Amino acid sequence: MNQAIALIAAYLLGSIPFALIAGRLNGIDLRAVGSGNLGATNVFRTLGRSWGIAVMVLDIAKGAAAVLLADWLAGGSWWPIAAAALAILGHVFPVWTGFRGGKGVAVGAGALIGLVPAASGVLILLWLLLVVTTRYVSVASITAALAAAPLAWAFGAPWSYVGFIAAAALFVIWKHRENIRRLLNGTENRIHLGGKGAPGPT
Repeated sequence: MNQAIALIAAYLLGSIPFALIAGRLNGIDLRAVGSGNLGATNVFRTLGRSWGIAVMVLDIAKGAAAVLLADWLAGGSWWPIAAAALAILGHVFPVWTGFRGGKGVAVGAGALIGLVPAASGVLILLWLLLVVTTRYVSVASITAALAAAPLAWAFGAPWSYVGFIAAAALFVIWKHRENIRRLLNGTENRIHLGGKGAPGPT
């Protein structure tokens, strides 16, 4: 029973559309603005830095909460992994918005905090460094995804965690396939760190 509760809660936590809520509070439907993506990057571009950071922190928190709740309710090694997967799927395919959500980067980072805290700290610093230096959120996200499993292994995570993190990273990279095409074509949009960025694909 506890396991079922943990898994249902993980999906529902992941599916909370904080980006959509932020947009609604500002009289905007983010599904019709910018990239149409319900993630922190589109919030940053459309509503500004403060709202973007707030949504990113909340998305990270829901991923971490899903994993920690599963660990508390069900224990073991596989239930937190399952909760992490469902939190990411809930964010990408939220039931409340017709299964149209974000790309899973922030919620995935939160899930990693729950699974391998030390590795997640390094990845968050890497992501921030790349965003600041390149101003391409997609480059930072893809690079962090590629580094996630090796870092988890380096910090002594069990192989079940490393395998899941590698699979989740591939999923996140697949969700960025359009960004990769735009990077190769030289048409990917940079983010403006001083405030609102120009609307566009993210």
